[in-house]
Amino acid sequence: MKIGLAFAGIGLAKFKIFASHTPGNLNKFTEDFPNQLTIQANNMKLGAFSVSLNVRDINASKQFYENLGFNVFAGDLKKNYLIMKNENSLIGLFQGMFEKTILTFNPGWDENANKVEKFEDVREIQRKLKSKGIKLLTEADEKTQGPAGIMLVDPDGNQVLIDQHV
Repeated sequence: MKIGLAFAGIGLAKFKIFASHTPGNLNKFTEDFPNQLTIQANNMKLGAFSVSLNVRDINASKQFYENLGFNVFAGDLKKNYLIMKNENSLIGLFQGMFEKTILTFNPGWDENANKVEKFEDVREIQRKLKSKGIKLLTEADEKTQGPAGIMLVDPDGNQVLIDQHV
């Protein structure tokens, strides 16, 4: 099995690294790139990740992602949204619901929409983001519990939704 990492960006678009998934080669890889594989203890627990795509034709998009091995996991074609799943990867297809693609995190859920026992509440994530000076487009009501969401935008204009359903 091969692990492929492609680094994109100005001047790096053609720079690719492929390391065999064997203990010796993976160790060499981690020696060369220790910072990329370091897990910080203070990382926020954002939950399941998916990409929510703004699509023009949900039927064409459904067919395209089925051809890539995705299956309908949730949603309603009649309501112009589907959640497609391929192993642990999730892609939401949304026609006419929003203007841009959104990176979506679901605290409290795993990639199968099962509630996880321990998770970081969206309100705690909100407090941490605000303490770091990150501006939020929408905020969760700090006085509530359970389902809530927040929205922010990264430096490149990508929307990020942290959407807690539990």
